[in-house]
Amino acid sequence: MSIEIITFLMLAILIWVILMGFPIGFSLAGVATVFGIIFVGPQISNVFMLRMHVALADNTLIAIPLFIYMGIVIEKSGIATRLFDAMYVMLGGLRGGLAMSTVAASTIFAAATGVVGATVTTMGIMAMPAMLKYKYNKPLACGAICAGGALGILIPPSILILVYAPTANVSVGALLIGAFLPGLILSALYLLYIGIVCFVKPEMGPAIHEDLRVSWPKKLQMLVTSVLPVCVLILAVLGTIFFGVAAPTEAAAFGAFAAVIMAAAYKALNWKVIRNAALDTVKSSAMVYLVVIGAAFFTSVFMRLGCGDIVEEMVLALPFGKWGIMIAMWTIIIIMGCFLDWIGIVMIVVPLFSPIAIKLGFDPIWFALMNIVVLQTSFLTPPFAYTIFYLKGVAPPEITLNHIYKGVVPFILLMLVAVAIFAVFPDILMWAPRAAKLTG
Repeated sequence: MSIEIITFLMLAILIWVILMGFPIGFSLAGVATVFGIIFVGPQISNVFMLRMHVALADNTLIAIPLFIYMGIVIEKSGIATRLFDAMYVMLGGLRGGLAMSTVAASTIFAAATGVVGATVTTMGIMAMPAMLKYKYNKPLACGAICAGGALGILIPPSILILVYAPTANVSVGALLIGAFLPGLILSALYLLYIGIVCFVKPEMGPAIHEDLRVSWPKKLQMLVTSVLPVCVLILAVLGTIFFGVAAPTEAAAFGAFAAVIMAAAYKALNWKVIRNAALDTVKSSAMVYLVVIGAAFFTSVFMRLGCGDIVEEMVLALPFGKWGIMIAMWTIIIIMGCFLDWIGIVMIVVPLFSPIAIKLGFDPIWFALMNIVVLQTSFLTPPFAYTIFYLKGVAPPEITLNHIYKGVVPFILLMLVAVAIFAVFPDILMWAPRAAKLTG
């Protein structure tokens, strides 16, 4: 059997098995085992053991449970409620203020937790009833919650980045630092869109009543007590990486410890919070590590058989030019995002696309950051976007899937606008990693 046919079969069967509903880690490992035994022989088991050891020995992966623990402690200690209340008070008096409060609070909460599901469900429970009370346009309300929540996969600390970096063999510190600014730019685009839409059509997002607005001293007090501590935590974690004080794993440990101290300061720390945070961390981390092991198995067989070289030759032979090939790769990621989880997309396409981008002359850090921005669309693109179903699970009965689908469309378009901006002006992504001397 030719290598071309083997390549097609491996990729096709892998995607088919995942779409059938099998866990991604088992799918990767299972397909690798079958093809490895058939085309390499029983000795492939020795390769698997070596690859598993190498994959799990990567120090970058230590940061995953630490950042997850930090995020879960912050989520379970009620800090998200404080954030939304503060943003509600600050922005509620503006047209579209509640939707903007949702995006702003989601941005800060996402930067503190890196967990999309927690952000969407928390904001869905708190923000949706408030927006419905003030007769907000339902698709706009849904879109603001989903788009704000999806920022959790982009703004550091991001589990996606911690998985992506070793898969693409790039600096995790450079990605963590570099992803912060594009995350803020996307958040600003969302806020600008909501502000313009509600200014043109005030009925889509009315301001809260005059008698519910609070004085500026009260606003300042809520800003200092509810928003500032979380922002200090975020900047401290990223700042230690930016200034070279700590490696990402050390920064993650500091963040986890600081989150516990913050929860204690808010008098929200108890045995139940610690226990549930630890259990959820173990479950989430185990899932990620299982996928990493499966991906190591799959990649070892795929590359050993020469399938990676075949894919690279086929893509480089396309008559589109380097930017045409780049757009084609991003389009594939977006299409896959309609049906697959982000971690499956990373494990399938990154080992294939990263060498191609380097051969085309693109900076690997820039390409990684662009892919991470593009991957964010997988949380919004129907039919299987995670944020849509997270929100539907906690939304009031009058919110239908149709409302949510309509609501996310403008924000998907804004993401694509951001991708175009970052492609035309690559220094937006590369400034911070270069300033931190984490790239060339």
